[in-house]
Amino acid sequence: MATSSTLPPPLTRTDQKEVRIYQHSMLFYWWPVWVIGYCMALWTWWDGHRMAILPKDTTIHKVSDTTFTLAVQKPEQAKVLVEAAELEHNFRLHVSENPRIGAIFVSVLLLVILITCVPLRGLWSVIVIVTLIMLSIILALANLWDDIFRVMRSLHIYINMAGYLFFSSGLLVLWLVAVFFFDRQTYMIFTPGQLKVCLEIGGGEQAYDTMGMTIQKLRDDLFRHWILGLGSGDLVVRTAGAQAHEFQMHNVLNVGTKLREIEDMQRERPTVQG
Repeated sequence: MATSSTLPPPLTRTDQKEVRIYQHSMLFYWWPVWVIGYCMALWTWWDGHRMAILPKDTTIHKVSDTTFTLAVQKPEQAKVLVEAAELEHNFRLHVSENPRIGAIFVSVLLLVILITCVPLRGLWSVIVIVTLIMLSIILALANLWDDIFRVMRSLHIYINMAGYLFFSSGLLVLWLVAVFFFDRQTYMIFTPGQLKVCLEIGGGEQAYDTMGMTIQKLRDDLFRHWILGLGSGDLVVRTAGAQAHEFQMHNVLNVGTKLREIEDMQRERPTVQG
């Protein structure tokens, strides 16, 4: 009796999909600054007011609703003003009449600097929120909010439209370059049974087996991860084996979805057909 045998087909993976996660820099959380800056520039343009730069000791006398005269103590300064007015025909510096928009922009800038430089994870975020609420109640019971608002109304911060546009455009360019170029040079690639790591710009990839690998999600910073990061988070990946390594991936976007995909992939292993 003659028998015949056939070779088994080559090894195939159950699923060839992969999950990529990128580590982002703190500059990613600065998007509210350039967004608010463009909004304030648009407000300033729509407001329609202009700014004049005048010499010291200049007095303005109203002649009519649309006509004003300038009085300057030094005649040579008055001549310069007249020549500048004849050359430009109008004032070109767009500045909003409302000084509060400048204060809002500066406040947003300072808050973003504080949130990105001082991490408040887990319980600390709750403590800060409760402290702010209690402080607000105390100030209300002491009738101090009226005095605070009166002081804030006397704070005049004027930024012209060019200032908003220049700062916001420069920050937007840096943000785009960092988020879509430099941040994509540091990554992790998860495939069934294998992990590839590159945590240095210009560095090579290192491959690790996912057998025994553990992934931990660090506690969230409510202000940084949820308010500014829109659901970002930090991951810690630990490999197993004789040469175990620990890798930290900071500011990963959609961290919850990525973590579920990686956990599902860890349960899949290469199989043999035949």
